Amino acid sequence: MTIFDILIWAGAALTLAGLAGIIWCIIAIARARKGGLDDAALRIRMQRAVTVNMASLAASTIGLMLVVVGIFLKP
Repeated sequence: MTIFDILIWAGAALTLAGLAGIIWCIIAIARARKGGLDDAALRIRMQRAVTVNMASLAASTIGLMLVVVGIFLKP
């Protein structure tokens, strides 16, 4: 297994982890909306979900970049 293969598989794992975080955000927001929370509690949950969502998007982007770099550099 070469370094390029490691880049590709690490990038794929990071992308899947980011995707899992995005799915978690969708489920958390849906539960919060159905929970009948007041505005302040809903705002706190939304702020946490937005933070996790941004981190998940960043992880997915970096993972996809690793995959592309690994594919381009592979001999």
